[in-house]
Amino acid sequence: MDDTEDAGLDNGTGKARRPQQVFTLLVEVGRKTGDGLPDKATGAGLVIYASGVDEAEAVRETVAILKQADLAPLDVSGYGTLAERQAAGEDIEPAELDLMGRALKENSVVVAQMTPFFD
Repeated sequence: MDDTEDAGLDNGTGKARRPQQVFTLLVEVGRKTGDGLPDKATGAGLVIYASGVDEAEAVRETVAILKQADLAPLDVSGYGTLAERQAAGEDIEPAELDLMGRALKENSVVVAQMTPFFD
């Protein structure tokens, strides 16, 4: 590790690196061959915790991973970071906090819940 990394600076630019945060996203997916959804489902809603330096990055990573998993993302709604949700008065369950912690630690996208939609 060089002095730049140790000081939290981005390699040679002199700008501080922005910390990773975890964003809560709700993603609506449509049908696609091989998506693994139940036969009669018309799509699904997914609650996702995704890490990123900002919400846009978290959304891009989430959409890319869902496409790799043969899902067809149609719409993504952001519900903010843990701090933003708590400031809005939301109660966050311990299990949800654990999943958010995992997403942050692993710099990953965690699908917390998938609910198939039916006509």
